[in-house]
This record gives sequence, C-alpha cells and structure tokens, in this order.
Amino acid sequence: MAKLNLEITTPERTVFEQEVDSVTVPTAEGEITVLPNHASLVGLVVPGALTVRVGDDEKYLAVAGGAIEIMPGSRCIILTDSADRAEDLVVEEIEKAKARAMAAYEEAKGKDDVAYADASVHLERELNRLKVARKHRHDANTPKP
Repeated sequence: MAKLNLEITTPERTVFEQEVDSVTVPTAEGEITVLPNHASLVGLVVPGALTVRVGDDEKYLAVAGGAIEIMPGSRCIILTDSADRAEDLVVEEIEKAKARAMAAYEEAKGKDDVAYADASVHLERELNRLKVARKHRHDANTPKP
C-alpha cells in the first residue's frame, strides 16, 4: 500500500519525519485528511490537533499556526510555529503556562496592540496544548479506549 512521506517542522527542529498512512490537519478552510497521492495543495494551518495514522496506531500533536504543502510523489510538509506530541504534554505544566499567558493577556489589554496580539497568540497556544493533552494523552496505567 502507498505511503505518505510526512515532515512536521518548527523553527527549532523537525518534530516528525516518517512514512505514514494519513495525516489530518486543522486548516483555515477546515480539517483535511491527506492520503498518499493527494492532489498538490498549499494552505494555512490553524491551531488545533493534528492526527497522524500509521496502520492501527494514531499519534496526536498540538500544532500552532503555520503552513502545509502537499507535493507530487506523496510528500507532505507542515511548517508550524510549534508542535507538541500529546504523550509529551504535562497537564499541570500547561495549566501553569496558561495562567501566565492569561495574566500577560489581561495586562496587555488596552495597551500596545503588538503586545496584545502576542499575548493572545501565546494564550491560544496554551489553550490548544491543554485541550490536546486532556483529550489524547494516556498515562501508562490508563488503558486506551
């Protein structure tokens, strides 16, 4: 069966690079699922949960804004500001980061537009990470549904 060559990259590093069966990505036009031999496409990635499928296994990542490019030859590159694997997310740490982001957001209200926009993006990132962590993270002692 054909595979999709998937690469997920942030400014700091390549987070994921592997042949997969499919990837479901949150885009500005809605959620799309990319399969091998997908038509060429360039689009905007929005904050949300990204799902990678390899056989019966599913991996989840919390992604921030970015871009997706699907190229001939079953190649898909996702460039994003951040990407965190669900299994690496720690709810308690994210809740602390969310509280700091909320405080920065409240402080930036009514002040500098750039600071407000930056605080808003940071808060959105933490809320997304928390959502993915709560929905898709499974502790070693918790059976998967």
